[in-house]
Amino acid sequence: MSRISGETLCRAIGALLAMDGKQKAQLCDEIFRAQPHLFGSFLVQKRLGVSIEKMAFLLNLLFLCFQAMKESGMAWPLISEDELDRQVQRYAACVKLGDDLSKKHRAHLMKQYIEAHPEKELFAYVHVEMANWLKRIVPEETDKYVMLAAANFVNCIAFVPMNAPGTKADIASPHAQ
Repeated sequence: MSRISGETLCRAIGALLAMDGKQKAQLCDEIFRAQPHLFGSFLVQKRLGVSIEKMAFLLNLLFLCFQAMKESGMAWPLISEDELDRQVQRYAACVKLGDDLSKKHRAHLMKQYIEAHPEKELFAYVHVEMANWLKRIVPEETDKYVMLAAANFVNCIAFVPMNAPGTKADIASPHAQ
């Protein structure tokens, strides 16, 4: 069952569109405090050779994912480095599975993956954003790192156990009572 509904996703998108630069800088600080490993997987992109412009795209997806977590009203656990590693390996294995398939079959496989995903709306939105981004950019080898990190943000949110004792992150919801 999805923890981030379509309505929640729309609220997150609206909140981000309304933010100015200062508010986004504050959001960076909040992500660093509440989900430092997610933020670290964004920061490591520089060391992987990803350009600042392409990192900006990834940062916007991280903003969206984090804002959606906040808008959900749930107390999210800290996503650990182990969870990041587990999810990136899982997703990379799925992607490799489709390497030998035709473009049509890969598209069908991705459609099935999205339909079975616990966070369908969020993953579909990020997937469409990545597809549109790929159409606008000059392709580079490092683009795979950006795409892998973006998918991993969503997968970590989707698969992190919510009942891990003593690991609640401090993500204040704007809708919490």
